[in-house]
Amino acid sequence: MTQIVSVDIAAHAERAVTRPQFADTMARLATTVCVVSSGSGSECLGRTAMAVFSLSANPPSIVVSIKADSALADAISSRQGFSLAMLAQGQELVADAFAGRVSAANRYLVGVWADWPSGRPRLIGATAGLDCMLSASVLVGDHRLFVGTIIATETLDFAEPLLWSERQYQALERSTGFATPSGGRPLPSGAACPTI
Repeated sequence: MTQIVSVDIAAHAERAVTRPQFADTMARLATTVCVVSSGSGSECLGRTAMAVFSLSANPPSIVVSIKADSALADAISSRQGFSLAMLAQGQELVADAFAGRVSAANRYLVGVWADWPSGRPRLIGATAGLDCMLSASVLVGDHRLFVGTIIATETLDFAEPLLWSERQYQALERSTGFATPSGGRPLPSGAACPTI
């Protein structure tokens, strides 16, 4: 079993901005809408999540943040893994269902779902899907950060990501007006973004 490490972030809580200030500021952060799942068969649990980020390429790893007292957090811990679907434009109903607009028992009736070889849920038509084994878990405030080692992926070249910003779904607008480090050309496959 993966050991849970706890990090106390309350050291400066009295100086922190108010919850509304935090919410208004974070509304400016544009991110891909994702669904995090764990379990298999009729025991699948899932939730819409935006606190997701790439961690490392060696080994390939990703981090998801899930409310610590949730059934999904318990499932990820007990099942030692999770799957992730990066939603595509047109999958807004899936995002809404897993955000709580559909009961937990009926969420997997929205969208077309299959299974990874691990048995974890795999959303058909997502821009990308990942299956992950749990490598680490860190309790931070009222959330758990789950580090998953990516054991399988699937991507769709024709799907555009579904974004969330300013408290609404957004579409990615492709623009050629911005200068890029490669002189306006796409970076080669597998190339890393420049670091600061």
